[in-house]
Amino acid sequence: MLTAIDRYLARLIALPLLGTLVIAAMLLVLDKMLSLFDFVAAEGGPVSVVWRMLANMLPEYLSLGIPIGLMLGILLAFRKLATSSELDVMRAVGLSYGRLLRVPYMFAFALALLNLGIVGWVQPLSRHAYEALRFELRSGALGASIKVGEFTSLGKRMTLRIERSLDEGRNLRGIFVRAVGKDGQSVAVTAAQGAFLATDDPDTIIFRLRDGVLVNDAPKYKTPRILSFSSHDLPIDLPQIENFRGRDVDREKTLPELFSMGRDPATPTKLRNEVRSNFHFRMVEVVMMMLLPMAALAFAIPPKRSTSALGVFLSIVFIVTYHKINQYGESIGSLGKIDPIIALWGPFLLASGLIFWMYHVIAHRPGGQPIAALEYAFAKLGKQIGRLLRFVTRRGEPAQGAA
Repeated sequence: MLTAIDRYLARLIALPLLGTLVIAAMLLVLDKMLSLFDFVAAEGGPVSVVWRMLANMLPEYLSLGIPIGLMLGILLAFRKLATSSELDVMRAVGLSYGRLLRVPYMFAFALALLNLGIVGWVQPLSRHAYEALRFELRSGALGASIKVGEFTSLGKRMTLRIERSLDEGRNLRGIFVRAVGKDGQSVAVTAAQGAFLATDDPDTIIFRLRDGVLVNDAPKYKTPRILSFSSHDLPIDLPQIENFRGRDVDREKTLPELFSMGRDPATPTKLRNEVRSNFHFRMVEVVMMMLLPMAALAFAIPPKRSTSALGVFLSIVFIVTYHKINQYGESIGSLGKIDPIIALWGPFLLASGLIFWMYHVIAHRPGGQPIAALEYAFAKLGKQIGRLLRFVTRRGEPAQGAA
């Protein structure tokens, strides 16, 4: 049964948690969007494919944003309680830090399960779908092979050039087409406008041309045949497109698939190292979320009579650094230099020891402050920088009484 204090803590945590999660996801999406627009434009693909690719990248961004949102949501909630002295009142009436962490651990448990579902099942499938879109874009399966203003080959026997494209490709202007048959017969067509139309055969489309001239030539013709037309349907056989690979990459496997492959003796050694490293990387990232409430509490509470935000900065540095260390551990584990269990769970044990020590200091030592030394060093450094800036400002001022 949640008490009024629990509901109050839940409200304090929910808003910054959701805000941080949305902001982190949006920043990652915006950063990726620019590169995707460049890639799609270079391949001549439709703009709509960008949104489909971003949607498939969203689970990966959420798997990174959820731990950061959890850490900052709990940290900012306890920081507000500490700076407004509400935390001192709660402690004075007998509420221990362990009791106050009940609601944060509810958030942590729920978000850890959500993140496990994302990294274990949703992210591998969405990553494969993202790579499939990149493959189709490059191969022309999305209509990306036809570029405006350039000569484009459709198979080995047809060349096409389009001057302008209107209404998202539904109205084409300034068209030139040249096709060569197997018997040496060739057709060259110029048309003012045209449009592609689908047929019942998925391997064939109709290119409906309007207001143009057709030149037909063959070895048996003495002179080419020229035909003016107001409307002409030109069938086009689509080139065969290679099928995209299956989910053969370890990052595109679900957790049960990784587990079974890692235990299968028939799996090659190199692949087994990659599979085991990726499996333990995903698991250690999820398990670490259960320790983030204690870390957030230790980083959140500044020294008495201080409003320093150093803990917020250090918490972000801590979680990003730990993620990068895990990525490095996955890399060396996949190469077989170190067992993946040691490469990934070793840093986890060290980080866990640091978090437990910080929580012990803040919760069980009177007046304990695990980052007090860093607070003091940064405060002293800030004073020195302030003095230096004031000195430089005075040196730049003109002397009083100068003409």
